[in-house]
Amino acid sequence: MQSWEELEQSCRGCTNCGLCQGRNNVVFGVGNRNADILFVGEGPGEQEDLQGEPFVGPAGKLLDDMLSIIDLDRTVCYIGNIVKCRPPRNRDPQDAEQEACIGYLRKQIELIQPKIIVCLGRIAATRLIRPDYRITREHGQWVEKDGIWMTATYHPSALLRDVTKRPDAFKDLLSIRQMMRKLNMNR
Repeated sequence: MQSWEELEQSCRGCTNCGLCQGRNNVVFGVGNRNADILFVGEGPGEQEDLQGEPFVGPAGKLLDDMLSIIDLDRTVCYIGNIVKCRPPRNRDPQDAEQEACIGYLRKQIELIQPKIIVCLGRIAATRLIRPDYRITREHGQWVEKDGIWMTATYHPSALLRDVTKRPDAFKDLLSIRQMMRKLNMNR
């Protein structure tokens, strides 16, 4: 099995798709590498690309607030993305870009061995839970895959654009906290 250092070095040198040409930084991931819970977004935005860390802009501030609601912070969970380089103009990552990058996330999952994966938004949910996942209808629902409990909630950026989705996201957070308790998570 690849070590964290080998995986990160490989990812930082990646040229598997065209996104590498416009990046300032690879946004590998951040947090506790032994976490029981992994949050996965779609890809880095402008601030993330500049700083090399996921969820550092306004959506990152909201994610931090969301984590605090369920007694988490960045030191006890891990946060990553489907793609590690910023798509131009923050567009959705294309299928080929996701395919070129998903191996890095799969290795991160293998190394972390989380009990829970929370998909932040439609792109992560369609990639990790099911290709036809409908975030507006299925957010907050749980599925078990390969011994890992998975759910999805709205991406923090979507919650910044449409505050009417926030009550649903709050219910999703409570469901995540309930699942954490059910699984007796303590790391």
